[in-house]
Amino acid sequence: NPVENKIKMRSIIAEDPNWSLDLVPSLSSLCQRCIADTVEEKYLFEKLTPELKDSIQSRLSLSLPLHVTADLVPDGLFWKRCCQQRWKICDISQYDYSWKRMFFERHLENLIELFIPEETEFKVILDALALCKNYVKRLNITQLLLTSRKFVKGRDDDQNEIATLSNEEEDDPSICHFDFGPVLAELIHLEELHLVYTIKQCGMNFEWTMFQITDRDCRALTLAFKGCKTLKVLRIRQSQVDDKKCRPLLRCLMDHPSLIELDLAHNILRDGGARSVAELLSKGRLEKLNICNNEIDVHGAKILAQALSNNSTLRYLNMRLNQVRDEGGQAIVEALQNNTTLTYLHLGGNDLTSITAVVLSKVLLKNETLKTLNLSCNSLGEVGGKALAEAMVHNSTLTECDIRQTEIDETNAASINKAIWDNQCADCEKEARKRRRSTFCL
Repeated sequence: NPVENKIKMRSIIAEDPNWSLDLVPSLSSLCQRCIADTVEEKYLFEKLTPELKDSIQSRLSLSLPLHVTADLVPDGLFWKRCCQQRWKICDISQYDYSWKRMFFERHLENLIELFIPEETEFKVILDALALCKNYVKRLNITQLLLTSRKFVKGRDDDQNEIATLSNEEEDDPSICHFDFGPVLAELIHLEELHLVYTIKQCGMNFEWTMFQITDRDCRALTLAFKGCKTLKVLRIRQSQVDDKKCRPLLRCLMDHPSLIELDLAHNILRDGGARSVAELLSKGRLEKLNICNNEIDVHGAKILAQALSNNSTLRYLNMRLNQVRDEGGQAIVEALQNNTTLTYLHLGGNDLTSITAVVLSKVLLKNETLKTLNLSCNSLGEVGGKALAEAMVHNSTLTECDIRQTEIDETNAASINKAIWDNQCADCEKEARKRRRSTFCL
């Protein structure tokens, strides 16, 4: 059988069974392969044109040392391959469509999230910083580990008892998180910092102290922020930030030259925290503020309202899931009479009633800047709905209004939604006219 004995029928057996004269590589291809194999010597790769560098990236080994490829290989296919090898989900749109930026940001994030204070050598972070600092614009840290603890079995039961550290502070049993000072000082292009002081998959070693920022962390962050002048966005969520810890953090940000967004959502801020935020609003340049799901009540809302009425930079304010009630809600709403910059306001889930809705309806008659308003999950009722419906007839700027679960009757809800739809159509027409004018001018 010729098929079964084809190997015996061959006069020459090549080492590569797929080899053929039709597949003889060109000299250019051979040279590219040679350069890819010797890229660690650098001098050949550096002399190539950008087009040749791009074509060689598919041949580069993914096991090359990072200190070789970091500054040598430009953004492109090689970094795409590196990202897809390490992570299953790679959304490049979150990184300005730069594979190289994605790789270095996520690489540094992984090192920080797995760093164990007093055990992991900080030299690992410093070595990575030397390679990453020119490419990192955002750090999204989703966990911060504590110093390892010893588990001792109790005499009277089978539960594990966590032994305390020898150098623990009186108010901070869990004192040792990662120190961001040296990192922020080196990241010269860092614009966003997202922190969550928590531990993933703690298992049977669970303790509430694993899920909170400490006083020592706050002091370390205040020093770190002073050395990071490029920071624009700061988010510290789900970290048990209270009034005491909030005060030093926000004081050091009052004179920050570039911070425009602050997110302290899902913490435990009360009146003291609201006061610190109000001071930052009065002296800083914030454009976006998110303090949702805290414990800010009437007094804190009044403090924020006073700062809001005198503020000329804030465009976005999210206060949902607090406890401002009618007295605080009225103060926030009345501040919009003087404020001419706020375009987004979220007061959902704040125990508001028709009293606040009536005051808001009067403000909507005069306010010409607010475009998005969320009043969901409040008990506005029929009276509140009627007041808002009447006000919306005369308002031409509000284009989004969420009134779900507010107990507003269907008739008034339909009237409000129709007014919102009319405003949206009017905005679309304005934008179309602007585009036609710009096209005509060109």
